[in-house]
Amino acid sequence: MDKKFYVTTPIYYPSGRFHIGTAYTTVLADSLKRYHQLKGEDVYMLTGSDEHGQKIQTKAEELGETPQEYVDKMAKMAKELWVKMDIQYDDYIRTTEERHEKVVQKIFNKFIEQGDIYKGEYEGLYCIPCETYFTESQLVDGKCPDCGREVVPMKEEAYFFNMKKYVDKLLKYYDEHPDFIKPDYRKNEMINNFIKPGLEDLCITRTSFDWGIKVPNDPKHVVYVWLDALTNYITALGYMSEDETLFNKYWPAELQIVGKDIARFHLIYWPIFLMALELPLPKTILVHNWIMMKDGKMSKSKGNVIYPETLIERYGLDATRYFLLREVPVSQDGIFSPEAFVERYNYDLCNDLSNLLNRTVSMVNKYFDGKVPNYNGTPNEVDEEFEKYSLEQINKFEEKLNEYEIANSLQEIWNLISRTNKYIDETMPWTLAKEDDGQEKLQSCMYHLIENLRKIAILIKPFMNNTAENILRQIGIEKEELKNWENLNDYKKLENVNVIEKGEPIFMRLNVDEEVEYLKNVMKQ
Repeated sequence: MDKKFYVTTPIYYPSGRFHIGTAYTTVLADSLKRYHQLKGEDVYMLTGSDEHGQKIQTKAEELGETPQEYVDKMAKMAKELWVKMDIQYDDYIRTTEERHEKVVQKIFNKFIEQGDIYKGEYEGLYCIPCETYFTESQLVDGKCPDCGREVVPMKEEAYFFNMKKYVDKLLKYYDEHPDFIKPDYRKNEMINNFIKPGLEDLCITRTSFDWGIKVPNDPKHVVYVWLDALTNYITALGYMSEDETLFNKYWPAELQIVGKDIARFHLIYWPIFLMALELPLPKTILVHNWIMMKDGKMSKSKGNVIYPETLIERYGLDATRYFLLREVPVSQDGIFSPEAFVERYNYDLCNDLSNLLNRTVSMVNKYFDGKVPNYNGTPNEVDEEFEKYSLEQINKFEEKLNEYEIANSLQEIWNLISRTNKYIDETMPWTLAKEDDGQEKLQSCMYHLIENLRKIAILIKPFMNNTAENILRQIGIEKEELKNWENLNDYKKLENVNVIEKGEPIFMRLNVDEEVEYLKNVMKQ
């Protein structure tokens, strides 16, 4: 049976247009899906939208729409963006769908029957934007610890989930499964900030609004956002439905990706819900940091928001994806600035990658009439060292990617691109072409350059698919087997390969001042 890989994004709250932060999470999941697919694994990717709650009801009322009309409009907008970004998800779950709502009600009933849920009265400090209650001790400077906004005192009848019952089991799981939380320091945050001070039972219903899934047998209550939202990862697979084929095939997830703002819900509440359902937990939950601006978080009032469509329309999809993945290390905040974007574009994509392709295609045309010379498989000293380095880089790339260090894995590819550029300067093909005994070395040099470009194209394929295909087309790689991951490490595969007659730049150098000015202006709009 094929190895499987189930990857999820969070389901996004449709309170407004998605900026590059949301795009980053989704590109991250999509790239990992493509990587595992390239390796021949059976891959399934889920994304979607979290469509219930007080914020949605209020927003819809402000716009003179019903909540359903509002979320329909927002889901359509999200799907259109994912098409534009070529996100290859397999399912898009909406929490307003019947397939989800029915199962949430079944889960609620199961928890009631097991004694995991009890009825009581909640009085506490409530953050309306985050739809979360906090104790006084959890506040930061008297405000919401997640979003920094004001909290208000609230009191209402509610159902509670008995979190305390599962705390010891959760801590034991943390200890026994070191890969469960990445990066590792997030585990200590959960323990020190939320579990050690005393984990409160979770309020899981509300009565102060009605836009949500009704509690069975007590419809004045609607299910609180986190029991509703978190279960999407299994309801989308058909858990507790007539057809559990997908659930049986793909659960547990290999990887669930979330932003740091919702880490607590996924690292504490979600595993506890799964334990209560007696289901296996996901192998890894990856918590990434945010894309920040120089002056802090993105916000319309500051005039510093950047949307993915802006970057795609002017600079192309692959440049946008590359920047997001390269500039944001998972374990710390990344910074978006117009200067950084233009610099990455000009240096990494134009100077390093595009230039390497152009030089190589030109030389194969100049010295061998466009036909890639054959390789006898016995490299000279320079080529031997070059092969060794290249194969080591592929291993380093895989090690980093398998640890979900995405920015660092891309760095390893660019180390290989830089080394391949340096190889041209070391071998000096223009000199070899003039020497009587230089022909064999020149043949080997051209073969190795084309072979490394093939490897580079395969390595960048999960992140920059169009660019990878363009490189493969220009260097004449047509056979599907030569585009496969399993042939990545081989140096003896190319035969009867012809490059295109005239190289085509895959990225054109940007005018720094013009583009920085352009980006600054669109961010203010």
